[in-house]
Order: sequence, then C-alpha cells, then structure tokens
Amino acid sequence: MLELGVARRDELPQLVTLLGVLFSQELEFTPDEAKQRRALESLLSDEAKGSVYVARDDGRVVAMASLIYTVSSAEGGPAALFEDLIVHPARRGRGIGTALLGFIIQEARRLGVLRLTLLTDAQNGRAQALYRKLGFADSSMKPMRLRL
Repeated sequence: MLELGVARRDELPQLVTLLGVLFSQELEFTPDEAKQRRALESLLSDEAKGSVYVARDDGRVVAMASLIYTVSSAEGGPAALFEDLIVHPARRGRGIGTALLGFIIQEARRLGVLRLTLLTDAQNGRAQALYRKLGFADSSMKPMRLRL
C-alpha cells in the first residue's frame, strides 16, 4: 500500500539515490552525491526553507519531490518552487507520481501557498503531460540561470 508523507532524516540515503537517478536523466544537471546530500539535509533540518515529500511502498521510498518556499510579490504572499519529482524507474507507470504530486498540491494549499512554479526539461513530454493533468499551465516566462 502506498504511503504519502513528509520525508524522514533516516531516509536521506534513499533520497540521495533518487536524486542521482533524476540528475542523470536531466540535460542541465549532473549527479553529485555530496551536493544532493547537503541540499536535502538543509531542507530536512529547516521547515521554513521547504519540505521533502515521499511515496513509500512497504517502508521503502519509491518517489520523492520537494517544495522550496518563497514569497511572491505578484501573488502577495507565500509561493513555492516545486522541484525534483522522481519515481524510481522500476515503479513508473503505476500512478505514483500522480498520487505524490496530488498530495503535494493539497499540502501546499493547506499551508496557504498561493502559487507553485516548476521547471521541466523541454523535451520531457511525459512529465509535462502529468503537470498539465494536475492543473499546471505553460508560462510565458522564460527561465534563465546565473551560476555563482
């Protein structure tokens, strides 16, 4: 039975492994276990920064995603970046990503978040279809980055 909830610190190794899978698939990122561990530790230790959510099956993490909290001047209140949705490759196609994302949207509403923003690889049509199915819409805004 699938259990959806907030990640626990003892699940950190499983989360790092899942991010390694995700970043090996994305064009713009490269897996780096130390960086991913550091970021996840930061999120797991400070609820004000964000939340890491997981789907567990038989006690094992099979999917994860994060909300990173911010404030939107356009919305006049709390907003969040939705990041790092990954379902273990052996568990894909079973609705786990849909269930986890739906759960996270409900949690964001409960927390008073006014807007969720996400980035997805331009060629990842499967992910984009999932996001649209759950209410996300294309934006005219273009993402840009400056690495410091």
